[in-house]
Amino acid sequence: MSDPLVVGITGASGAVYAIRLVEVLLGEGREVHLAISPSGATVIAQELKINVDLDSFSPAALFHSSTETDLLRYHHFADFMAPIASGSFVTAGMVVCPCSGSTLSAVAHAAGSNLIHRAAEVHLKERRKLILVPRETPLSLPQINNMKLATEAGAIILPASPGWYHGVQSLNDLVDFVVCRILDQLGVKTDLMRRWGGKD
Repeated sequence: MSDPLVVGITGASGAVYAIRLVEVLLGEGREVHLAISPSGATVIAQELKINVDLDSFSPAALFHSSTETDLLRYHHFADFMAPIASGSFVTAGMVVCPCSGSTLSAVAHAAGSNLIHRAAEVHLKERRKLILVPRETPLSLPQINNMKLATEAGAIILPASPGWYHGVQSLNDLVDFVVCRILDQLGVKTDLMRRWGGKD
């Protein structure tokens, strides 16, 4: 069985990418450890009209009724006793999606203040895959420098910048493009999108 994956949802716009990512991973039979920051919950409420109770989390509030959630493990953002806070808990990688500017800064400077920051730091120190998915644009010079620092530390910066070459017919196709690129980096095979040079 594959090692679990970690997903952190923070307070940048683009919550739909995270929800779709978790749904696809669970659909592929992958164990997912999920943490959501307070700002992440605020963005989910603003963009998706879903109220998430971080203290009494229910998967049914966030995911479609058809989503298989038996493999979902939720951790409160303030729970530093969670398994993902330790390098001894082996994972196959972590994605912060979407990744806010403050989260990027915390990761780049090892200045974490919540479980998502800590788990990201663990993935860097253990030399495991860490994928940061910023969406904000334009970028300030400090943000660009933080991306450089995070990259030098071993993270992968994967902006939520969907392509248009794969036969876009709906917004869902654009979401799936970004999710597919994340899955590629995690080594999770998917057919969510038509590949460049692929046949219709």
